[in-house]
Amino acid sequence: MKLIIAMIQPHKLPDVKKALFDAEIHKMTVTNALGCGQQKGFSETYRGIIHEINLLKKVRIEICVNEEFVEQTIEAIIKGARTGDIGDGKIFVMDVGECIRIRTGERGSKAVG
Repeated sequence: MKLIIAMIQPHKLPDVKKALFDAEIHKMTVTNALGCGQQKGFSETYRGIIHEINLLKKVRIEICVNEEFVEQTIEAIIKGARTGDIGDGKIFVMDVGECIRIRTGERGSKAVG
């Protein structure tokens, strides 16, 4: 079991969701996040005052999958999120020690689905 965490641009979320659904990946958790990376933010002038904006809006997608779905999940996220510009995001893949479905008490790969 792997936990895949993707940090993407907010406007690319519909494209990533479509690519995931096309790859038969339907379970995910999506949250709004703030962050900065290589692009380091930008400056904005409001009423004559310069504001440094270095935390940009991002979307965090978390997907727990069994081993056989890892590569197709990663490929779908890349397909939906890639623009070729700085700020496209990152994907992190981590091992999951245990998964338990609360409703049935199932454990392990059966609980992931």
